Amino acid sequence: MSLKNKDFITIDDFSNQEIEAVFSLADEMSESLYSQSKLCQGKIMASLFFEPSTRTRLSFEAAMYRLGGQVITAMDVHATSLAKGESIADMARVIGSYADIIVLRHPWEGAAKVAADYAGIPVINAGDGGHEHPTQTLCDLYTIKKERKTIEGLKIALCGDLKYGRTIHSLTYALARMGATIIFCPGPGLQMPEHAIKKLTTEYGGELRKIAADEVPSLVSAVGGEGNSKNADLDAIYITPSYPHQPALLAGVDMRVDLKSGVDALYVTRLQKERQQEDTTNKNAYPVIDKAMLKGKEFKRTLVMHPLPRVDELAYEVDADPRSMYFKQAARGVPVRMALIALLLGAKTVDVPSIDVFPARRLKHPIYRHELGVKCRNKQCVSQKESKYILPEFEIINCDPLTLRCMYCEHESHPPYIASAKWHQGTLDKKLYHSAESFLIDKIRLENLIIFDSRNEAESAGFKPSHYSAPHDEDIQGGGER
Repeated sequence: MSLKNKDFITIDDFSNQEIEAVFSLADEMSESLYSQSKLCQGKIMASLFFEPSTRTRLSFEAAMYRLGGQVITAMDVHATSLAKGESIADMARVIGSYADIIVLRHPWEGAAKVAADYAGIPVINAGDGGHEHPTQTLCDLYTIKKERKTIEGLKIALCGDLKYGRTIHSLTYALARMGATIIFCPGPGLQMPEHAIKKLTTEYGGELRKIAADEVPSLVSAVGGEGNSKNADLDAIYITPSYPHQPALLAGVDMRVDLKSGVDALYVTRLQKERQQEDTTNKNAYPVIDKAMLKGKEFKRTLVMHPLPRVDELAYEVDADPRSMYFKQAARGVPVRMALIALLLGAKTVDVPSIDVFPARRLKHPIYRHELGVKCRNKQCVSQKESKYILPEFEIINCDPLTLRCMYCEHESHPPYIASAKWHQGTLDKKLYHSAESFLIDKIRLENLIIFDSRNEAESAGFKPSHYSAPHDEDIQGGGER
C-alpha cells in the first residue's frame, strides 16, 4: 500500500497499522542512516515554522537532507507575506508550486488543515497551536515500542500542562487507540480539555476512573505539591485490552486501576505559558519530577519521557538515570521523520493490511457547513482568524444534546437553536427558529439545517421564534422530514 500524497495533520490521519508501518521503515532507516541519500534526490521540502522550534524543525530538515532532498525555509511570520495579510490558503497554493512537501508549524489551531486543503502537495503538521503535534507522537510511540515492545496494556502517566500541551493531545488519542491505560496528572487548572476527554470516552471506548491516592503516592505528592497531596487531581482513562476497546461494563468490576506492577512510562510536559489566555497558574504548585520523586515504588521500571524543551518541571539530575528517555526520543525523531517523508513522497511503499484492527477516524459523523449561523468559539481556531474565506465546518457528534465538533480545532460546542432553510422559502411568516432540544432536530434534513449560537444570531438573520424555541420544549410527535 502506498501512502504517497497523503497529509498528516492529526494522529487520526493514520491507522494503527499505518503507524506500525512507519515504525518498521524507521527501523530500516536507523540501520542504514547514511545510505538513504538517493531516496528523495531532487525533491524539495518547504520548512515553514511560524512558532519557535529547535528539535522539530532541525529534525525534519536533517531527515530531508539524509534522504538526499533539499530544504527551503521560512521561520519568521513577520518576514513573510502573511504579515501583509496574505491568507494561509494563498501561501499554501504558492509554496505548493515551489516544493514537493510542506512541513508547517503555526500558532493557529487548524492552520495545517487549511494548508493541506489548498497546497496540492502533502502537508505535515509540525504543531498547530494547542491542537495537535502528530509527528512528536510518532517519536513518543516509537520510543515506547523500542523500550517496551508493545503499547497495549501499558500504564502511561501524563504529567504537567494537559490543557494546552499539543503533544499531550495527540499522544493521548494514539495511546487510547492502542489500548494503553492513561493516567492524567495535570498541574493546577491544567486538566485535559473536556472535548478531548469526551472523544476518548465516546470514540475510543475509554472509561474515566478516579485514581486512589494510595495507588501512586509519589505521583500524587508531585502533582498535589509538597504537603498538599489531598488536593491532587488524578484520573485515568482505562481501555480494555481486547478489541474493540469497549469499556468494561460488568457489574461489580473493581473500578480502581491496577498499579501494583507500577507505571510503565511517565510523560512530562512544561507549562505552555505562550498559550495561556491569562497567567493564573501557581508556578510553585506545578508538578516537578526529580530523583526523590522517582524513588517511589511505582516508578521502579518507569520510562521518563519529555518532548522537550524543559524548564523547571524535570530536574537535570534525572538525566543520568537509565530510566530517562527524552534524549533518545529526540534522536529517534530523525529516522521516524525520514520514514514519514519517504512514504508521503512515494519514495517508499509499505505493506498495510487492507482490514485494520483500528482504522483511522473509525467513527464517521455527519458534516455541517453553512454560511449562516454558528461559528467556532475557540479564539485560536483558524476559522476565526481566516473567516474571510473559511466557512465554519463541524462534525455533528450528537443530537441529544446537539453537539458540534469543529473540523479545524476539534473544540466542541452545544448550540441552542436550529432552523430549516426549506421551510421559509418564499414565505416570510414561516422563517422560524426552534430550540435544538425540540423534536424538530430529528425532522430537519441535514442539507436544510441551519444552526445558531443565540437568539440574536437567529433574529439578525431574519428568523423569528417558533412555538418550539424555548430551551426546554417538550417533544411533540408528528411531522415528516423537512
